[in-house]
Amino acid sequence: MRLRSLTPFLVGAALAAGPAPMAKRPAWRVPVEVKTLANGLTVVVSEDHAMPTVGVSMVYRVGMRLEPKGRTGFAHLFEHMMFEGTPVAKKGVFDRVIQGGGGMNNGSTRYDFTNYIESAPASALEPILWLEADRLRALDFSPQNLKNQQEVVKEEIRVNVKNQPYGSFWLDLPAAAFAKWENNHDGYGSFEDLDRADLKDVQTFHSTYYTPSNAVLGIAGDVKAAEVFALAEKYFGAIPSKPKPALPDLKEPLNTKEVRLVKTDALARVPAIVMGWKMPERGSKDHAAAAVLSELLVGGEASRVYLGLVKGKELLLNTSGGLNSALGGPWDFDGQPLFSLFALYKPNADADKILAAVDEIIASVGGQSITPAELERTKTKMLSDYYSEVEIPLSRADVLAKMQALWGSAAQINEIPKLIEGVTPEDLKRVANTYLTRPNRTVIDYHTAPAKN
Repeated sequence: MRLRSLTPFLVGAALAAGPAPMAKRPAWRVPVEVKTLANGLTVVVSEDHAMPTVGVSMVYRVGMRLEPKGRTGFAHLFEHMMFEGTPVAKKGVFDRVIQGGGGMNNGSTRYDFTNYIESAPASALEPILWLEADRLRALDFSPQNLKNQQEVVKEEIRVNVKNQPYGSFWLDLPAAAFAKWENNHDGYGSFEDLDRADLKDVQTFHSTYYTPSNAVLGIAGDVKAAEVFALAEKYFGAIPSKPKPALPDLKEPLNTKEVRLVKTDALARVPAIVMGWKMPERGSKDHAAAAVLSELLVGGEASRVYLGLVKGKELLLNTSGGLNSALGGPWDFDGQPLFSLFALYKPNADADKILAAVDEIIASVGGQSITPAELERTKTKMLSDYYSEVEIPLSRADVLAKMQALWGSAAQINEIPKLIEGVTPEDLKRVANTYLTRPNRTVIDYHTAPAKN
């Protein structure tokens, strides 16, 4: 991910006012129009004329789980290469054009996709589409650009992983929990693999994965769908079609024996624990219940783990985690995610005591009724977060593009609230008892380094 951040948006006043009775909760549908060009590029448009702005998201169906073996971190490296310019628009032109027109842009690499996003005044849409089409068509492949971005990515790894306390936990957990290389390798990238990448690797990656048929263009905001489709045809239509890359089988069975690891973190000042469970596949019958259960257990200061182990038994200093929380959220993944829980813990606690307390909380979900008030609160929080996200043109464009790329239908954006609303207490019990079990659990206990004499 490029070292930028997006401003968080607050939930609307109507949703923040408090939970309404489930049967009376108002529905809000996002307008969605979809067209696929002859070369395979799918274009998704959502008109919203509330503000004179536009959000653009270009999603490519390649991420950390799909990169070539022996080239760990290559999807991430290539994300950076996409900002190194093209034979037509040299390095720096992309940023100058968009930012000079009052917009912003960014990119990120996730497990199952890479996305490139822009937000700008609606009048800037045409140059943005020209720039995106230009770098889809060809990049400036040069030894200098490759070397530059290899060093940038390595520095990002130093800053975000190697020189951060517990910085590697989100890499350590899937490495221990999963068996298949696609799921368990270091997607951020090893220095050795990054250094071995050459120009031929970069060219092959672009030719294989950065193709119209492997991409979705999402646009939301003060636009008209017919005009957007015409612009997409104008700038993208002549790019040659190529076969869509095959997707590997990412599915794994649930684990049958608990994994326990102990690691020493020289930068840590207090111990930490991370635990993870393999969860159901995207779109399965248990997916929505897993998402709601994740929110109920670890979704902020009203969650059961926070109230029980931070406020209650005072074993933990904090908690974070959730379904697919390391690199995304509960709806933007393919294959199987992990449900993870990360926490710093107090001197009066240890791994066994914490795990026993977590087991007790999970057993309470799996063995007794969830109160209607707790379930309603959890759903209301999830819906308010979701509506807050898709209200903003940039976020909506990104959600639409990801839904089309991962679920096969951008209209899924309007189905997520229904999935949340449909979860019952019995669903939560079933998911807790099926997936959040000790044999399916992976635990890493991070100790502080011994004090030097």
